Amino acid sequence: MNNEGLLLVVSAPSGCGKDTVISKVLEQLGDKAMLSVSMTTRAMRPGEKEGVNYFYVSVDEFRKHIENGDMLEYATYGSNFYGTPIKPVKDKLKEGKIVILIIEVEGGGNVKKIFPEAKKIFIVPPSMQVLESRLRNRATDSDEAIKERMQIALTELRRAEEYDYIIENSVLEDAVSDVMSIIRAGQLEISKMKNKISEVITNA
Repeated sequence: MNNEGLLLVVSAPSGCGKDTVISKVLEQLGDKAMLSVSMTTRAMRPGEKEGVNYFYVSVDEFRKHIENGDMLEYATYGSNFYGTPIKPVKDKLKEGKIVILIIEVEGGGNVKKIFPEAKKIFIVPPSMQVLESRLRNRATDSDEAIKERMQIALTELRRAEEYDYIIENSVLEDAVSDVMSIIRAGQLEISKMKNKISEVITNA
């Protein structure tokens, strides 16, 4: 329908299930979309894969990428760096792909400076109690780490109003449907449909 890509920025406190929601969205979109793989200095968790979940690098390597201007955005979360390499994002948008970035709140604002047309989605838990339960059920963090993540979550939730859309991840299917609705609306915006209008007029 149009040859312009769509950039989605998705953020959420750790434990909100954003990765699960977006994986379901990507299943529905197929080759029309791609997930931008972020870079991080945190350790790989059980079940994660290099180049699929993240690019796992040392702090020194991450700093070199920053110095070389290779990063679209980057931020610290706890004691770790997270960031998005810029070239793959630009290349896929030029191809007309839907590019989804799952990034931290700090980085979301930086993306908007370079891509003001990006759609920002913030995923929230039904409650802080549910969020803590999800974190504990993951069994990947110590009590101290969970307490830190809960404090960070409160800070992030206070910044949710900086986003364009808020989605509650209570029922997975509903959250996925909400994201798909935002994508469809974004594809139908006038900025994306100018070529279609010109085509209709030309063939009148």
